[in-house]
Amino acid sequence: MTHEILLSRDRPNLGEPAAKRMITAAVCAALEAENIGVPCEVSVLLTDDVGIHALNLEFRNVDAATDVLSFPANEFPAGGFDPASAEKDPQNGCAVLGDMAISLERAAAQGEEFGHGTKREIQYLTVHSVLHLLGYDHMDEGPEKRKMRSREKEIMARLEGAGKE
Repeated sequence: MTHEILLSRDRPNLGEPAAKRMITAAVCAALEAENIGVPCEVSVLLTDDVGIHALNLEFRNVDAATDVLSFPANEFPAGGFDPASAEKDPQNGCAVLGDMAISLERAAAQGEEFGHGTKREIQYLTVHSVLHLLGYDHMDEGPEKRKMRSREKEIMARLEGAGKE
């Protein structure tokens, strides 16, 4: 299935050409794991800590940088994607899931801190954000957070397994 991944950068020369391949693979793995059977569209902004700080302040009134922000186009319950109620892009017919912004600066720092590298961190943040676009949340410390973390682990295992083939 062909999904539309619209990648942009808010700073010149931000991100390597491989970033689009990594992000596309992560989006596709998450959508496949969630059994999404229609073409979807996701917009991804690659930024740095300054850029994501500004977005976090503007849209969430949080005066701090973060690693990833998600802006769902629809309101689905976790695991309850409904293609019939999803917003559609009139030009390509894809179900519009929403937007995400990833701080590559933060991804590199966290990849080093956690010992698994920048590529894995970018893919994890992408999977995390796609799940938010599909209605998952982790604001509580209870079942919703556990459900989201479980899905993240499963999708990352699939993604890492696919990279070894």
